[in-house]
Amino acid sequence: MKNTASLVIIAGFLSIWELGARLYGKAFILPSPIQIFIRFWELREVLLLKHLPVTLMTIIIGLAISIISGTAIAVLMSSRPGIRKALYPILIASQMVPIIALAPIFVLWFGYTIWSKVAVTVLITFFPITVNTFDGLSSGKKDIQELFLTMGASKKDIFYKYSVPTALPHFFSGMKVAVTLSVIGAAIGEWLGAQAGLGYFSRRMMTQFDGAAVFAPIFVLSAVGIGLFISVTIIENRTLKWRIKN
Repeated sequence: MKNTASLVIIAGFLSIWELGARLYGKAFILPSPIQIFIRFWELREVLLLKHLPVTLMTIIIGLAISIISGTAIAVLMSSRPGIRKALYPILIASQMVPIIALAPIFVLWFGYTIWSKVAVTVLITFFPITVNTFDGLSSGKKDIQELFLTMGASKKDIFYKYSVPTALPHFFSGMKVAVTLSVIGAAIGEWLGAQAGLGYFSRRMMTQFDGAAVFAPIFVLSAVGIGLFISVTIIENRTLKWRIKN
């Protein structure tokens, strides 16, 4: 029922868009969904075989770095109050700087290599993973931890058997935010400096006033973001079966 309602809303939105674009009559500014689909079909090999793999590689590397480093820092902050006090303000400050302002600096440092795009992706995905995992590790109840101690459990046992399962729902919430932001981060990086990728292709088509070709890679990026979000949800449901049963 929920999916049916969503499909109706999407169909209504696309119909209004199609009608409005036809009435406007300037495809280089506002192409219709049908024109975008036709252009996507014409460019499918270039988009899917040449530029999509480059963008996916940026997203995968960026997310891997964010997951490993973000989780490690969250564990350190939850176990060492001194580290939490030192790092938490820096984490918040890192999100106050506009990404669009930092991206050219990364291009200056790393050139037009994949690492300038990875740096943007890491910067934009690192925060939700770290903060949500830290909140999850900090959400454990002290009386339960004391109960573990009275039963002879070590700190290592409490961490793996209580703190980690408690933090997992928060970790996956952060991941759902991070995977969608990773698509934005990769596209921004490619927009500002790249030689390949969906963001780069969209910017190149803009200089040629090809509106439908500008929108085509955006729709591919949207599909990638939706696919990543669904993948995280499936992994979450399989990992947290106990929560679904409850």
